[in-house]
Amino acid sequence: MNKPLTRTEHDSMGELQVPINALYQAQTQRAVNNFTISTLTMPFAFINALAIIKLAAAKSNHQLTLLPEETCKSIEFACQEILSGTYYEHFPVNVFQTGSGTSSNMNANEVIATLASQQLGRTVHPNDDVNMGQSSNDVIPTAIQVSAVLALKHQLFPATTQLKQQLTQKISEIGAITKTGRTHLMDAMPVSFAQTLGAWLTQIEHAEQGISQTFTLLTKLAQGGTAVGSGINAHPSFASTFNQHISAITEVNFTPSDNFFYNIGSQDALVALSGQLKVLAVALTKIANDLRWMNSGPLAGLAEISLPALQPGSSIMPGKVNPVIPEAVAMACAQVIGNDTTLTVAGQSGNFELNVMLPVIAYNILQSIELLSDSCESLAHQAIAGFTVNEDKINQALSRNPILVTALNPIIGYEKAASIAKQAYQTGQAIIDVAEQHTDLSREDLTTLLNPTQLSQGGIQQN
Repeated sequence: MNKPLTRTEHDSMGELQVPINALYQAQTQRAVNNFTISTLTMPFAFINALAIIKLAAAKSNHQLTLLPEETCKSIEFACQEILSGTYYEHFPVNVFQTGSGTSSNMNANEVIATLASQQLGRTVHPNDDVNMGQSSNDVIPTAIQVSAVLALKHQLFPATTQLKQQLTQKISEIGAITKTGRTHLMDAMPVSFAQTLGAWLTQIEHAEQGISQTFTLLTKLAQGGTAVGSGINAHPSFASTFNQHISAITEVNFTPSDNFFYNIGSQDALVALSGQLKVLAVALTKIANDLRWMNSGPLAGLAEISLPALQPGSSIMPGKVNPVIPEAVAMACAQVIGNDTTLTVAGQSGNFELNVMLPVIAYNILQSIELLSDSCESLAHQAIAGFTVNEDKINQALSRNPILVTALNPIIGYEKAASIAKQAYQTGQAIIDVAEQHTDLSREDLTTLLNPTQLSQGGIQQN
């Protein structure tokens, strides 16, 4: 077996061998050698955020007359190359690495330095040039927040908007149809589809509002605090200049943190975001499970709706079709809820001036945003848009629902109504027939009083 071709690189700890075609250098290779707990690497969105930070930092240091123009231009070129998506394979560092994310910061510094050196024709140093005025301790928290903000802006908010629009459209199509309501999974008073779907819509709106409230916190960045928050080795104007450049690059209004020590020593803003993402996961789970219940059957279940038939549901039972999209969404939401626990534990792992679980925070927050974005889109377009209402099945159950007798409480009293309901249950008769037999109310009056659509609007029924 041929031995892989390598080259010799060195850092402050000495020499070691690096794959000959790798754009990274010695410190990245040490991380690859040391961190082997999983096969998980940092998300592309996080890598892109690092490239954006290095690009904005180079522009800032050049503007502050600390970095020569040609060096700045070469770093800009390298960062744009990474942002094009060409070089992701050169970012092999494991998620489960040093808690500060130093290995990922140096990975970015080294890849950018190599590309910049090739473009410039002389050495661009990963620490002295690419990492100028920076520390892993402010770069990584900044990268987490920048990547999360961009993922919210470009993925999650558009996805929740699609889901809200689809729910609104479905309400306009089927909202007037009345069905049996259910509490404790048992028959209850009638509700309209507009009321059921409207409750889902409000859940999504409220979850989205909660997430939006954390957005502003995430736009206040640690960059400029360097090692511990004091800003050592950074130009006094670096933070403000950096935020001007990163705002221009991303088209998001980023500002320096009011307290760099806060952003570096804690990750409370990310914990808050995770909590709000969990709210959305809970809402989507509720919607997914309601869809599954309403779709259950087609003969022995509720069968109030029919979800789109997307694939065969069984390897042994021919003709079986399952609610696969709601099931997939429920699993994705379970993962998000688990991620929130990880983020909670990670968030409390700030020791004095540094949180030491930054990489796993980055991985989990970005995965949660991605899962929820995809779940919203899947529910909107593959479940809600295409389900049909089985009105005959709904009306059959609705007409025989003994709970409709609740509407007669103000007229005949609770105990009399309960007796009528019990007889309807026992005999299988329609509630209107039993009520006609045991009250003085006419058929015409009962038809009005027990009208399911009218009952879904609430109020006190009067004879």
